[in-house]
Amino acid sequence: MSRALWLVLGAAALVAALVASLALGASEIPWREVVRLLRAPDDSTNSLVIQTIRLPRTLVAALAGAGLGVAGLLFQGVTRNPLADPGILGVSAGGSFAILTMVVFFPAAPPVLFVPAAFVGGALAAAVAYGVARSVGATPLRLALAGVAISSLIGAGTRTVQLLFEERAQGALFALSGSVAGRTWAQAAQVAPWVLGALALALLLAPRVNVLSLGEDVARSLGARTERDSLLVVGLGVLLAAASVSVVGPVGFVGLIVPHAARSMVGPDHRFSLPLAALLGAAFLVVADIAARLVDRPAETPVGVLVAVIGAPFFVALARRVGRR
Repeated sequence: MSRALWLVLGAAALVAALVASLALGASEIPWREVVRLLRAPDDSTNSLVIQTIRLPRTLVAALAGAGLGVAGLLFQGVTRNPLADPGILGVSAGGSFAILTMVVFFPAAPPVLFVPAAFVGGALAAAVAYGVARSVGATPLRLALAGVAISSLIGAGTRTVQLLFEERAQGALFALSGSVAGRTWAQAAQVAPWVLGALALALLLAPRVNVLSLGEDVARSLGARTERDSLLVVGLGVLLAAASVSVVGPVGFVGLIVPHAARSMVGPDHRFSLPLAALLGAAFLVVADIAARLVDRPAETPVGVLVAVIGAPFFVALARRVGRR
């Protein structure tokens, strides 16, 4: 199947997921009515549900899924590590801890600072994980294990802050719940510029990621400035992950599963796998959110729990395969 056709199918899957997300939930709305109400909103209850509850929630899920999927692809490309993922490398945990710190110790800080704060926290966590792995030889499996260890340490710090400052930390629990339930237009507007801007820049940098994925020696022989380009690509991946974490919390494994799926469809060329990863990541998280609404309706299951059910076995299988190399 041609690469262009895979991209078209990815876009179609995303559109179908978006419509299904608007139609399904505690109450079901026929998809024909969903399309009609999107084109011409009215004063009906269904229109109110779509415009004020489901549409912003769906857009947040799509943006976060695209951000996490592309972040994982960038990390895997620049490190040549099939286990690289924002959650596994500690980026998600670092971003979450930074947001918790903002809420607890700087309660007057505006929400617009959440993404920059998450970026700093995620970048520091990833740098520590890479430093630890490099000190003993940075193989893919060691880097993943170092990231998991750093994530666990940051998680312990997060729980400690929540216990010591229980009342102040309540304001961050909603943002760090690993869910898209209750997300509003304000949060969609907060994250959209960061994710869309970073995705556009990632598309422009796709040829550089292709060169970096060949290895440092080959990249240098082709004239690439490997240190600068690597830092730029990794920073872009951290920004995408941080922006996603700032609105949905730590949802793991999206950045691990989606890149492998994209590469299996269109190959390793990032000019094609990157836009497909954005489409698949958005569709994946939207579908996971639909399942989170329906699995125990009318109650809702955190979307992060459902993704982990799929992602954890995938990670174990992939780690075993990498460990044999």
